[in-house]
Amino acid sequence: MPDRFIIPNPRPAPSTLGPDAQRQPGVPRGSVTKAEWRSSIFPGTLRDYYIYIPAQYTPDSAANVMVFQDGRGYVNEEGTAPAHIVFDNLIHQRRLPVTIGIFINPGYFPPVAEGREPISNRSFEYDTLSDQYARFLLEEMLPMVGAQYRLTQEANGRAICGASSGGICAWTVAWERPDAFSKVLSHVGSFANIRGGHVYPALIRKTPPKPIRIFLQAGSNDLDCDWGNWALANLEMAAALNFAGYDYRLDYGDGAHNDKHGGATLPEALEWLWR
Repeated sequence: MPDRFIIPNPRPAPSTLGPDAQRQPGVPRGSVTKAEWRSSIFPGTLRDYYIYIPAQYTPDSAANVMVFQDGRGYVNEEGTAPAHIVFDNLIHQRRLPVTIGIFINPGYFPPVAEGREPISNRSFEYDTLSDQYARFLLEEMLPMVGAQYRLTQEANGRAICGASSGGICAWTVAWERPDAFSKVLSHVGSFANIRGGHVYPALIRKTPPKPIRIFLQAGSNDLDCDWGNWALANLEMAAALNFAGYDYRLDYGDGAHNDKHGGATLPEALEWLWR
């Protein structure tokens, strides 16, 4: 029988970046390049994406790979979750394997006429419970990056991360394709009834466990609206993962629906995922 899940008391949510998320002298810097992608899996959409290549990468061996939803936010040098800087520091310290980062923005439909606004496809891509986004990664993005750099084909060498709707998207990708992605990092994940995501705790309990390791970061002062209560939804996810025997960790703080807590603890979460 699994250990009984005990709801933790929320801890004060950290909000400042530690040294592992800041530029350090003597640490080799990886490169970040930006490009645009037109998808056929999501027809008609355009999106920007960013590729991070660590300074230690060589084509002599396959690199691990980690995908980030809402990629621009995770490669913002002045942001609250500068993942590329964390990668530089942890890879240099050998606390993280050599890992290529693919930071992908959600798709959008270009304006149909002058003066019109682009239409975001974010919720459809991230909140929908299907294999479509997994196919987008496996059939389009990874082969495209893999044509330029040597990427691992092993699920144990692939991770995926996101915040809010990007968090449930990360879980859905691994849930649909555990043979391709084995590690998930969810920041304030939207496991709510936006497009049916509230069903995951029940599915986890009734489905034989899949080979997925997941780090959940959640806040007790997260959203509470007609789609659901984000804190309770993440606690339900953690309880279901515990019941089903998953390798999971819950970092439960008193924060709100933002990336401050997740950004401050990103180095710890990455090291735990890749341990």
